[in-house]
Amino acid sequence: MIEILSTGLPNTVQDLGRPGYLALGISHGGAMDSQALAIANFMLGNDRSAAGLEIALYPFRLKAHVDTALAITGADCPISIDDRRYPPWWATTIRAGQTLLMEAPRAGARSYIAFAGGLDLPSVMGSRATDVKGGFGGLAGRGLARGDRLLLNSAVCPLPPAGVGVALEERQITGNATDSAIELRVLPAAEFGAFTAQAQAAFTSSEWSITSDANRMGYRLSGETLSLISPLELLSHGIVPGTIQVPPSGQPIIQLADANTCGGYPKIATVIEADLWRLAQAAVGARLRFVPVSIEAATQALRIARQQLDALAGARNIRPGCPRPA
Repeated sequence: MIEILSTGLPNTVQDLGRPGYLALGISHGGAMDSQALAIANFMLGNDRSAAGLEIALYPFRLKAHVDTALAITGADCPISIDDRRYPPWWATTIRAGQTLLMEAPRAGARSYIAFAGGLDLPSVMGSRATDVKGGFGGLAGRGLARGDRLLLNSAVCPLPPAGVGVALEERQITGNATDSAIELRVLPAAEFGAFTAQAQAAFTSSEWSITSDANRMGYRLSGETLSLISPLELLSHGIVPGTIQVPPSGQPIIQLADANTCGGYPKIATVIEADLWRLAQAAVGARLRFVPVSIEAATQALRIARQQLDALAGARNIRPGCPRPA
């Protein structure tokens, strides 16, 4: 069992989501940075979809009431267990009575904590992910609160005394307001041709800032005003994480993990799936730049990302002695 000592409502239980229910109006949900959670699970020998914690508000503290192993990935934040410091992307043992502290990130926005065996919570529609809008999944469908206690599934994952880590060059995190603009690869969406030539050019040539109106549902951006050639009335249509809609204000909205499943604003583009983790790690104030790519390039990028995850799933050296994932 673990006990939450300090937290905020944006911190939730997440796994890899709840696919297959968009037609019922239920978001895919799951970890915003699904790669980071999957890798944390691999480091402990868990199934990649085991439930862990997504931390978006700091400082975060928890106390272990049993001996267990945990792995922390995602944002580059100061991490300590009692008085001992640890780097990010690290797996180690935590003993009963010890306290984990995670402080505000130096880079990135979201951290993930996986536990050996995963969190022991009921599955709702095939997932333990928290759906705050629907009020189900995770811990009673809500964010974490001080005093919450969560059970762990039983698992044995022996680690070296100092723990083990993984270094991923392709996962170098940027995303704070002082960093250079984050490049996100995009595909044109259904209504791209309905925007003026000036708006189309501005969309890819300008930088966009993430406003304070940003959460798991989506990010509102600030930048050039994107105008339509003529007023356009649309019936509500399906949207997915990464969809970029443009409301009448002309300022884009990027739909993310907990987005509504349909909407009526014109869609100018879609961020490719392989780059969604970059958005998850982009903080308020970060600057974005959109780079058009072909469908073939988007498919290849996703294929490479999945191959990299599969390679980590089979890497014995990052989880010595742990059972292989199912």
